Amino acid sequence: MKKNKKNLWADHYTCQAKKEKYPARSVYKLKEIQSKYKLIHPGFSVLDLGCAPGSWMLYVSEIVGQSGFIAGIDLKKINIQIKVPHNLIIDDIFLVKDSHHLSGAPFDIVLSDMSHNTTGRKDVDSLRSFQLCEVALEMAQRYLKPGGHFVCKIFQGEDTHKMIDTVKDCFSETRIFRPKTTRKASKEIYMIGMKLNLENR
Repeated sequence: MKKNKKNLWADHYTCQAKKEKYPARSVYKLKEIQSKYKLIHPGFSVLDLGCAPGSWMLYVSEIVGQSGFIAGIDLKKINIQIKVPHNLIIDDIFLVKDSHHLSGAPFDIVLSDMSHNTTGRKDVDSLRSFQLCEVALEMAQRYLKPGGHFVCKIFQGEDTHKMIDTVKDCFSETRIFRPKTTRKASKEIYMIGMKLNLENR
C-alpha cells in the first residue's frame, strides 16, 4: 500500500494561504509587519525584490490600489493576476541593480524577501544572505523617495550585526522584527528601515 506523500513544511498558514488564494504562506509575515508598522499606504509605488511566487505583490496590490504601482523582480516567473499597475522583471537582481531606471521609481518602499538556495554550510549560507541584503539596500538607496522605507529579510549569521548597523546608518529609525508566522527552525529576521536619510544616499 502506497503512503500519501505530504508536504513536511505544510502547516496552518500554508492551508490558510491556499484558502485565501495566496501562492505562499510568506504573505502572513508581511501582513504582520504591515499591521505593526503601517509602512504601505494607498497610492504607494512599491519595489518588491525576490517577488516570486507573488504573495507579497498580491497583498501589496490590495493596499496600494489603482492609484499605486508595484515593480517586482525575480529570477522565476510568477503566475498571478494583479489588478493594479505593475511591472515584472524576470532577471538576476545583481544585473538589474545596475539599471539606470526602473518603472515606478522613485519608490515609497522597497521590500526584499529574497532567499538563496541553501547549501547546509552555515558560513556559506550566511555570506549569501548578506550579499542579497547588500544589493537590496543598494537598490533602496538608489530608488527610494526621500523618507522612504525598507524591509529586508536576512538569515542570522556572523555578519548580521554589521548589516543591521549599515541599515541604521541609512535610515532615521530601524527595527528588527521576527514574525510569529516564521517557522521555529528558521534563522530569518526582518530589518526595517524607516525614513531614508538623504545625506546617506
